[in-house]
Amino acid sequence: MDIAADQTVEFVYRTTTADIAEVLRARRARTTSGRRSRWVIPTVGTMTVLLAVLLFRQGGHLPAAVGLLAGGVTLWVLTLLGPRLNARAFGALLEKAGETRAVIDDRGVHLVAATCDTHVRWVAQPTYVETEGVFALLSDTKGAVAFTVLPKRGAQDPADIDRLRAILDRNLRRI
Repeated sequence: MDIAADQTVEFVYRTTTADIAEVLRARRARTTSGRRSRWVIPTVGTMTVLLAVLLFRQGGHLPAAVGLLAGGVTLWVLTLLGPRLNARAFGALLEKAGETRAVIDDRGVHLVAATCDTHVRWVAQPTYVETEGVFALLSDTKGAVAFTVLPKRGAQDPADIDRLRAILDRNLRRI
C-alpha cells in the first residue's frame, strides 16, 4: 500500500539530553506511575528526614540519624533532578546516534540514525504526549520507559508539526 506524500511527515534532528529530560518530565507529569512517583518519593523523603530529626533529638542514635537524613535528602534530590540526571545517562548514546531521520505515516515511525534503522509500529507505543519542544511516543507497559522522541525543531516545514499531530491523533491516544 502506497502512502500519499501529504500523509507522510519527515523530521531530521539530533536528539539532545534536553529533549530526553523534557520527555521524562512530561511522562512523569502525565502517566499514572509518573504522577505517583511525584508524591510518593518526596513524601517518603520528608518522613525519612523527620525521623532523622527525631533520632537526633533523642541522642544516642547518631549513625542511624545521619543515614536517614542522607537518604531523605537523596530522595528529594532525585525528585527535583531525576529527569535531568536520567537524561545525562543517554549522552554517549546520543553522540553515537548522530543525526536521526524519522519518517512518520499511518503505519508508524521509521527511524534511521548511525546506530539504528528501525520501524516502531503504533501498537508498540500507543500513547503520545506533546510538549513545547517535542512529541514523545510512549509505551504503556508498566515499569517500562520505552519512548520515541520527535523534536519539533526537526520539522522540515512548520506545517509538518500540524501534519504530525494529525497523524498521531489518528493512530495514538494523547495523554
